Amino acid sequence: MIHVILTDIEGTTTSIRFVVDVLFPYARSHMAEFIQSRASEEKVREQLDEVVRLTGIDSNLEAITQQLIEWIDEDKKITPLKALQGMIWKAGYESGDFKGHLYEDVEPNLRKWHDADIQLYVYSSGSVEAQKLIFGYSEAGDLTALFNGYFDTRIGNKRDPEAYQNIVAEIGVKADQILFLSDIEEELDAAKEAGMNTIQLLRDETTPSTKHPFVRDFNEIET
Repeated sequence: MIHVILTDIEGTTTSIRFVVDVLFPYARSHMAEFIQSRASEEKVREQLDEVVRLTGIDSNLEAITQQLIEWIDEDKKITPLKALQGMIWKAGYESGDFKGHLYEDVEPNLRKWHDADIQLYVYSSGSVEAQKLIFGYSEAGDLTALFNGYFDTRIGNKRDPEAYQNIVAEIGVKADQILFLSDIEEELDAAKEAGMNTIQLLRDETTPSTKHPFVRDFNEIET
């Protein structure tokens, strides 16, 4: 019996096009200004220092900014980049520049599962802050109260079974009581190896897996 649903975001609850066409360009175009204006803030400085530590580049703001923009262009899943992007997106959400995209079937099913006492968690390569923003400023309103928790790359790589083992330990239920939803076969493979149930979402022209059950939307998921 499923007691927990763990969901990916991109290609699962949210169109990849929203991330690629709205969020990434917004962060890229605002990165230099954000760093220049807020580098003295402790939470920002910590991430800038982490960029320097990871790369060994000069610690001047121009070099750090250039590195971050290169990572955006290369679609790197690097924790300090994701943290800084989340901070920039927060300003964009709060100013009303955009709202978090959700497929139409997502919000009613999240509420249905929540009302059925199924715990809901998110696991995305985007930072926890960015995850909360998508659901907090979504087109369907603030849905953050529906979730029990959020996981990002700090728990582990999404294609590594150990990450899902860490999530099992963190949530505190048996792996076979967790259903993981994602569009990416390699992520589903890792979750399955960790003992979780898996379902692939076929959105945005996703290729069906031969190793996992698949559905077209959340309406087709039976718990």
